[in-house]
Amino acid sequence: MSGHSKWASIKHKKMATDAKKGKFFTKIIREIMLAAKVGGNNPDNNPRLRIAIEHARAINMPNDNIQRAIKKGTGEEGVMALESTTYEGYGPGGVAILVDVMTDNKRRTAAEIRSIFTRHNAGMGESGCVSWMFERKGIINVKKDIIDEEKLMAVVLDAGAEDLQSDGESYEIVTSPENFENIKKSLEQNNVAIETANVTLNPKNNVKVEGRDAEHLLKLLDELEEYEDVQNVYSNFDISDELIEAVSI
Repeated sequence: MSGHSKWASIKHKKMATDAKKGKFFTKIIREIMLAAKVGGNNPDNNPRLRIAIEHARAINMPNDNIQRAIKKGTGEEGVMALESTTYEGYGPGGVAILVDVMTDNKRRTAAEIRSIFTRHNAGMGESGCVSWMFERKGIINVKKDIIDEEKLMAVVLDAGAEDLQSDGESYEIVTSPENFENIKKSLEQNNVAIETANVTLNPKNNVKVEGRDAEHLLKLLDELEEYEDVQNVYSNFDISDELIEAVSI
């Protein structure tokens, strides 16, 4: 499992239990709105909306909130003023960083994101400067203690998974976005509980980062995640599990 996947897993668990749950509610509501705006209000035909709803239910968001967000996204309850955009740059150690945001004021948000980069010895770049280093993949995590690796491999490879990796606690299943739902259904049919599941931007190659650069980078990524307009942060770092656990977050 890459360092970034480890960090993302920690952030996902934090989202479900953090005392600042209200902030995560806002992020997920915005994702539901955008997913509905782009792909329609039917989660059966809109995988992005279906995933967003699953995340909302994982943190016990009331169904009324979910439905209102869908209606705002489709325009049934007023016009959605938020716009989505992506900022790109380089962090400590030369790692690539992509930041997805939803905002009602792009000028303000761009200035704030640039300021966060600068405070952590990082720099924003032009559009496209690092996006080519990533590819969209489905990432599904399964706890190691619930299934044998060979059995899991048989299940997911038969369903079309591209790879199965592991760390000390979890298996990470990598799949194309097109096969993401097939893999999930196959796991469910085999009574394999899913820990986390996302369609995300996965780095094609990782950059090893150590020492002070690693600490500064993790603090930068954490501050970006905490900013209210930020929906997702992607990076191609490779940092030891021990340091990630120590600094996180």
